[in-house]
Amino acid sequence: MTTARRQLIDAESTPFYHVINRCVRRAFLCGEDALSGRSYEHRRGWIVDKIRQLSSIFCIDVCAYAVMSNHYHLVLKIDLAAQQSLSPFEVIERWTLLFSGNPVAAKFLKGDSLSEGERILLDTLISDWQERLGSISWFMRCLNENIARKANREDGCKGVFWEGRFKSQALLDEQALLACMMYVDLNPIRAGIADSLQTSDYTSIQERIEEVAEPATANASLKPLLQFDGAATAAEQSGIPFHFADYLELIDWTGRAVREDKRGFIACSRPKLLLELGISDDAWITSAKEFRRQYSGMSGRWDAMCAMKAKYGGKWCRGKQQSQAIHPH
Repeated sequence: MTTARRQLIDAESTPFYHVINRCVRRAFLCGEDALSGRSYEHRRGWIVDKIRQLSSIFCIDVCAYAVMSNHYHLVLKIDLAAQQSLSPFEVIERWTLLFSGNPVAAKFLKGDSLSEGERILLDTLISDWQERLGSISWFMRCLNENIARKANREDGCKGVFWEGRFKSQALLDEQALLACMMYVDLNPIRAGIADSLQTSDYTSIQERIEEVAEPATANASLKPLLQFDGAATAAEQSGIPFHFADYLELIDWTGRAVREDKRGFIACSRPKLLLELGISDDAWITSAKEFRRQYSGMSGRWDAMCAMKAKYGGKWCRGKQQSQAIHPH
């Protein structure tokens, strides 16, 4: 039986989630259709731009992304603190960038006086909209509807564009977040359509490397990717809990390991993050190749996975062996 979305996404349990969505048609979401010879490469830009636009409106940060030929991956973080701190004016302002809003909300923004009934209605609207601004389900709805409408318009057709609602995985701890980000960033290399991080087009790792090389070229109109925050204490941490230099070292090492033609060039020294986390080389490479298939709706330490499953009435979890392999302590 399908698990209810509210049981798969619980910001109180973890703010980090891996989401995937796939195109239903034979024709590609992006890239080039070998049968028709038609290129859809420009649609990758649609998706990346829309993701970043929505991230600026929602209280949701983007940790990693990869836009492939017929599907895309995102690693998202729900920013509960930002969501809860929104003022009524900010909630309405943000929501009306996405939807038409409500006449009562428009009156409030103009500073007009409201009746008692209008005030009650406004409070209800603000409460609902504020909750939605921290919702991955609403984020994905806005993203997928926009891309589907544009693609249908371009293709001159109607009907279903996505094969179904997005799939999601809760990332319950640092190891799960690290393994999932690595899995997402290495998608083009693992698929054999790119031979280096720099040529992995429409991925977050390519964007991060370009920003380091040429900071001035970053698009100031788009919200930046969530920053690496390894220097902060646990109490102060608001970003990704690693140093970017360590992540870059590990992904470079891993990227060469997952490609058969690069195995001979892997350095003997192990990346710092693997040493600190105590994860074996084999367990890590397996995770980088098969993360999506190893788990179902969540990934993390085995006892935490079982506890979250039990919280919502589930009877069993998938991924015990791999969970224990990347959580050796």
